[in-house]
Amino acid sequence: MTRAWVTTLRRRRPAAEMALLSMCGMVPNHRVRVGALRALGATIDPDAVVYHGFEVRAARRLSIGARTQVGDHAILDARGGLEIGRDVNLSTGVQVWTAQHRWDSPDFAYETAPVRIGDRAWLGPRVVVLPGTVVGEGVVLAAGAVARGVLEPFSLYGGVPARRLADRPRDLTYELPSPADKTWWW
Repeated sequence: MTRAWVTTLRRRRPAAEMALLSMCGMVPNHRVRVGALRALGATIDPDAVVYHGFEVRAARRLSIGARTQVGDHAILDARGGLEIGRDVNLSTGVQVWTAQHRWDSPDFAYETAPVRIGDRAWLGPRVVVLPGTVVGEGVVLAAGAVARGVLEPFSLYGGVPARRLADRPRDLTYELPSPADKTWWW
């Protein structure tokens, strides 16, 4: 192989990976979807559930814990690193971003920052989590909230930008269902 050919392949790898990841979300079988994400480098617990219609960016930087539920049409941007704990519920349309362009940059500079979502967090429908956010254990983000920064454990947040609204009980013991409780085609 010539150097020019190797250089061309390296430049096209991100585009090919994005195409494969886009197709993953459309596969009508859970095991195949998760298997494809793992083949692309994601770390996904065997008991995690990933619904159809999702988008993932940079699967190799994505980690999903036991019994976590990733809702349909979720966007998981792991370019900056994304760690999702155990028994986390990401509802329909959740967007988690780890990369963005700086609004104040004259050259539209690109920056990344990891996101960590703690155990037993619950992100309601259409929640947006911005780069660098730490969602503490047991946090609930109300539908449509936009989160940034450090969210205190066992708290309810809501609004744009998300603000702390109330406490959540600290003695959470629930476990979300595993894929075994789902039908094969879903």
